[in-house]
Amino acid sequence: MQNTNLKWLYLLILSIIWGSSFILIKKSLLGLSPYHIGALRTLITGLFLFSIGLKSLKSIKKQEWKWVVLSGFLGSFIPAFFFAIAETEIDSAVTSILNSLVPLNAILLGFAIFKIGFTKQQLLGVIIVFIGTSVLILRGADLNPDQNYLYAGFVIASTVMYALNVNIIKAHLQNVKPLSIATGNYVAIMIPALVILCYTDFFTNATYAHPNFKMSMIYVTILAFFGTALAKVIFNTLIQISTPVFATSVTYLMPVVAFSWGILDGEEFGLIQCFASLIILFGVYLANRKKA
Repeated sequence: MQNTNLKWLYLLILSIIWGSSFILIKKSLLGLSPYHIGALRTLITGLFLFSIGLKSLKSIKKQEWKWVVLSGFLGSFIPAFFFAIAETEIDSAVTSILNSLVPLNAILLGFAIFKIGFTKQQLLGVIIVFIGTSVLILRGADLNPDQNYLYAGFVIASTVMYALNVNIIKAHLQNVKPLSIATGNYVAIMIPALVILCYTDFFTNATYAHPNFKMSMIYVTILAFFGTALAKVIFNTLIQISTPVFATSVTYLMPVVAFSWGILDGEEFGLIQCFASLIILFGVYLANRKKA
């Protein structure tokens, strides 16, 4: 399959996987703390990647390891905790909307730090998406006045880290296999995750006795396998066969999936938010449409 068609297939798969991640985090929080979720997500993902990708580490050159480690912390480790902390106060659907800021940051940081150019059409598309995202956020705040939107800062900080990560992969790890990058990321971040898990109250009877503990463990395992391990390999591949802006366009489509799960879980969703979602999809099309 040609890269043009393959990148759209990967984009669709990722939107479904990552769009479902937010509801999985929400359900995991019923029996686990955000620190448990972040650490367990990292450890389970790392064990899976090691089982299939340990041999691939040999292909990473010595000078590339610093970028692999940095990519691991910015693209996986810190956001795994930040998203879980954010969802203790704001809805899963709203979190997915805020995540749409990634492409805007990818363009700005790519230009400012990595000297990666962008077109006026791409910038216009991102601006349109940002407008649609803003409408969704404001409407969400109206529908949920009791939520603490200061916690949205954790999501926004994560979008900056994600944007830095995609530019690092594009600029410095373009020739490294996606599985090697993903596995190398977790070589660096599994030990810190284990330390955090040990210094929280995870290994206590109180945690195991929680009525939602078993189901939360199932949710976080699904999240780690699909939402992190499998998705990370696909995402790294997508970055390499397309551009940072196209790869991060997955964050435009994720809210559609996340809102669907949110509705099923009882989260409020209005007509204005439907309209804003259409604006977002139009922005995706505009940002990625090739000129005649």
